[in-house]
Amino acid sequence: MEQKPDFSFHKSERLCSKRIIDALFTGGSKSMSAFPLRVVFMPVPVEAPAPLVSILVSVSKRRFKRAVKRNRVKRQIREAYRKQKHILTSVLPTSSGQGLVVAFLWLSDRLYASAEVDDCVRRLLVRISEQLPASPDEHTDDASAL
Repeated sequence: MEQKPDFSFHKSERLCSKRIIDALFTGGSKSMSAFPLRVVFMPVPVEAPAPLVSILVSVSKRRFKRAVKRNRVKRQIREAYRKQKHILTSVLPTSSGQGLVVAFLWLSDRLYASAEVDDCVRRLLVRISEQLPASPDEHTDDASAL
């Protein structure tokens, strides 16, 4: 029986831990941009009941003075992630105990259509998923070379 991808976005998938957020932005993380979004991500150890991927969405008050516009952009990003999170969750093995923390940062001063935001989020998630399998393989190749 084929398992369908989960298109939900639960509260537990939101990144709330100040300690993890500080670690994400102080160092040890990778970053990439696809305008109007920038994504910062970092692998973290995760326990069994916790989700594999946790996200944070940030839209600066400097970009949009009105909260209505900031909330619209955050809603668009969350919705785009919800529809396409299977790109990341399919790559991460559940048995490894390794999870991922992702922060989406808005870079533009203007609003975009939801289709453009969807496309941007999809491109970033694909780029992240391409970098994930390469990391453990590089370490094993280095160890075998010694």
